[in-house]
Amino acid sequence: MRTISEYQDLISRHFESIKYQKEPNNLYEPIRYILSLGGKRLRPVLTLMATEVFDVDCQKALAAATAVEVFHNFSLIHDDIMDDAPLRRGNETVHEKWNINTGILSGDAMLILAYQYFEAYEPKIFQELAKLFSKTALEVCEGQQYDVDFETRDDVTIPEYLKMIEYKTAVLVASAMKMGAIVAETTEENKNLIYDFGLNLGLAFQLQDDYLDAFGNPETFGKQVGGDIIENKKTYLYLKAMEFASANYKEQLLHLFSFQSSDNTDKINSVKGIFNQTGASAATQKAIENYTFKALETLAKMNIGNDKKAILKAFAENLMSRNV
Repeated sequence: MRTISEYQDLISRHFESIKYQKEPNNLYEPIRYILSLGGKRLRPVLTLMATEVFDVDCQKALAAATAVEVFHNFSLIHDDIMDDAPLRRGNETVHEKWNINTGILSGDAMLILAYQYFEAYEPKIFQELAKLFSKTALEVCEGQQYDVDFETRDDVTIPEYLKMIEYKTAVLVASAMKMGAIVAETTEENKNLIYDFGLNLGLAFQLQDDYLDAFGNPETFGKQVGGDIIENKKTYLYLKAMEFASANYKEQLLHLFSFQSSDNTDKINSVKGIFNQTGASAATQKAIENYTFKALETLAKMNIGNDKKAILKAFAENLMSRNV
């Protein structure tokens, strides 16, 4: 197997080689733009890694990995519109750089382009990839709707929240890994185990994203720090704070999350202070660690070489300690 950086370099070179030179330009230029912003390329890297875990050259999985990344970026364009987010990976979001209608239409085109990449495979693999992809894409939409619904609810539970992030984020990470296993034509048991590994890794990843949204460094995080607080999102941090808080802190949190503030800096700092004082920030870090360990427990059950397990383990542990 290759190193993580080698997979990332391979994916980056591949995306640089993709040319969307079609007309109309106003449809395809935003697609070129969002894909050029790079990012961690976590999901396509996992597709390539999973293929080589099962002893097949990762080049065979490039089309599937591209589909995963194109779909992921489609969802980001639409999420940014729904969240009215100004930044993505430290740059203007598509709807800010162009307009909302362009963002919607270019995102729609990306969803269709993602499906087209599966046409590179023979019918049996194509059918299995497309079936998994359709299931996952629908779950991502369901997760996004839960996320929107939770913004206006004061009774969101932690199990409900975990289901939301499982659908919105974790299932795509899990599917990215399973797609590599499908391309490698490994056993059903291996496909399911690597899906479970990816699912727990995805949950840890999203909880880490929640944490970094509040406590990350704006220079490395790439998005607006405190965005979830500004949008009154009931994240794991918020729910844990409400669980642990005194009556006074609960009242403060409910008040702070009941309106859109004209002074976001004060609101963000006040909420972060409550997260720290109640122990919610420490509890969130513990949950990230727990889901990472669950992923590693699943990894231990896979019938693959110890050298490959070590690479996947290092990837999981690095993800847990990331700051971007």
